[in-house]
Amino acid sequence: MKSGTSCRETSTARAARRAANRLCVVGAAFAAVLGAGVGLAPGVAAADGVQSRQWYLDDMRSEQMWKVSTGKGVKVAVIDSGVNAKTASLKGQVLGDEVTGDVGYHATQDYAGHGTTIAEMIAGTGAGGGIQGIAPGAKIVPYRILLDELKDKAERKLTPPDYKAVRAAADSDAKIINMSFGSEYSDPELRAAVKYAYSKGKLLFAAAGNEAKKKNPVEYPAAYPGVVGVASLDESGQVGEFSQHGDYIDLSAPGLDLPYWCDTTFRSYCNSGAGTSFSSAYASAAAALIWSAHPDWTANQVLRVLIDTAARDWPKNTPSNYLGYGVVRPSQNLLDGKGKPGAADVDPITNEKTEAVGSNSDTTPSASASASSQAPKDSSDGDTSAAGSEAESSSDSSTLWIVLGVVAAVIVLGGGGMAVLRARRN
Repeated sequence: MKSGTSCRETSTARAARRAANRLCVVGAAFAAVLGAGVGLAPGVAAADGVQSRQWYLDDMRSEQMWKVSTGKGVKVAVIDSGVNAKTASLKGQVLGDEVTGDVGYHATQDYAGHGTTIAEMIAGTGAGGGIQGIAPGAKIVPYRILLDELKDKAERKLTPPDYKAVRAAADSDAKIINMSFGSEYSDPELRAAVKYAYSKGKLLFAAAGNEAKKKNPVEYPAAYPGVVGVASLDESGQVGEFSQHGDYIDLSAPGLDLPYWCDTTFRSYCNSGAGTSFSSAYASAAAALIWSAHPDWTANQVLRVLIDTAARDWPKNTPSNYLGYGVVRPSQNLLDGKGKPGAADVDPITNEKTEAVGSNSDTTPSASASASSQAPKDSSDGDTSAAGSEAESSSDSSTLWIVLGVVAAVIVLGGGGMAVLRARRN
């Protein structure tokens, strides 16, 4: 969540409590927020443009990895502020026609820039000097969800809430679902949708949240059973001071000092973006690379290899509160052959057998259907919102996680270890 905002539970009943969830995103007024602006035209040469700011590309040995896997054959659902399929880096990469019905409303229109940044980070081709995706062979299935900053009343009525998009993604061909949004309030409908997607064999990633400096709340959907919570670290390997921590953090990935779309006309990028949104996208893309190379694996096996090969200097069975099981390193599997997939039907975090697809009574199919669940703290129902302002709003829902500007990374690696088998997936 953006610094200076908070998610407050409203005093009204369920419908109003949905408004407590917040999507705090970079909006159209980025240049004013950043001061200098540092805009970069998408057509600028890659060597001098945004790709030179993607410091992790060299660190992850991307060029070598792409000779082994580009993510081809893997679809990633991006549930966000929409995805602009017309940017140079995303041409031919976005499967907007596959999103139909209520959840398909304006899925390829992004009024915040956030969803397009996330999609480019996952599957951008880098064409035109744009953001180079980590898995350029993967395809994006876009879902635009109800966002706070969407003021047009007609649009608000037609744009779906987050839980409907998650259910639709669960019923799609996408293997991976990226959710770079969040709230400190648990929503029973979103929790049930996540449970449904998990039962369908999807691999779900979510941003850990950006409120560590304020009150560091538990964040949803990152903390829901079946979701991989992803924290942020910088180029030196230190945790971003904004990156929320707790026993729901499973993995960590780059998330500081990175380029992003900084205006809704999609004419320029800005530098020095930071947030766990980026980290979730990185983890989703890394999973796409591995799954493409091993198409017969299950979500459990892909996640187990991500955990096995993650960089850490603490015991594997004692995950860090700050970086989880470690820093995502897909090259360890793709280039060095490391990581054991293990059992196809055993969750690598809980070590428990996963249910057969659709076997649970409350895994009701998508669209408008939503099932009840036992959320630990059900204080809202969860729409979603988009940003562009630091002012608080009491309108609809979930929080897109991104922080503007250069954020110091001061929290030491490792943090405190929690229980070996965490209960978030039970």
